Amino acid sequence: MLTTWQVLVSGPLLGPDEALSRAVVRSVPDAVTERLADLGNIPVAVPVLAAAMAYSAWRSRRWAPALTAGAAMALVPALVVPLKEWTARPGPLEPWAAGYFPSGHTATSAVAYLGAALLITPYARRPWPVVAALVLTAATATGLVLRGFHWPLDVLASCFLCVPLLLAVRRSTRRRH
Repeated sequence: MLTTWQVLVSGPLLGPDEALSRAVVRSVPDAVTERLADLGNIPVAVPVLAAAMAYSAWRSRRWAPALTAGAAMALVPALVVPLKEWTARPGPLEPWAAGYFPSGHTATSAVAYLGAALLITPYARRPWPVVAALVLTAATATGLVLRGFHWPLDVLASCFLCVPLLLAVRRSTRRRH
C-alpha cells in the first residue's frame, strides 16, 4: 500500500528509488542479470510450482494445499495487471513506456518458488526448500533491478503483494483433516 501510494503521488521514496536504480543498473553484465530476471518467467517458475503441487498431493493425499497454491498463482496476474494499468509507472530504461509497477516477474517467482517450498517443506528433513525459494526470488528481483527492467520499489511492492497469497498457502499446508 505504501509503495503504491508513493508511485501514485510521486512520494518521497521515489527519489531514493530512482537514485538507487541509477547507481546499480547495468553494474553487472546484462548476460548475468537477464538470466536472473528470467527466473521469474512463467515457463521457468510455474513448472516448479506444478511439480511441488503434484508431489504435495501425492505425499499428503490432500488436494487443498496444492489447489490453494495454484489459486495463489492464478491470482498473481489478477492483482498485478490492474495495478500496472492504474499506476502506469514508466520503466527505468524506457521512460516512454508504462506498466512497470508492480513487477509481475517478482510476484511470479515469489508465489511459485515460495509456494513450492511451503508445499514440500513438510516432507523435507531440513529447511532447504524455503532457503532455496528465498534465494531464487531474491535473484529474480536483483536481476530485474540490475538489468533495468524494474525500479527497486516495483519489486518491493510485488513482495508485499504476495504475502497474503503465501500466507493462504502456508495456512492450507498446516490444516489437517
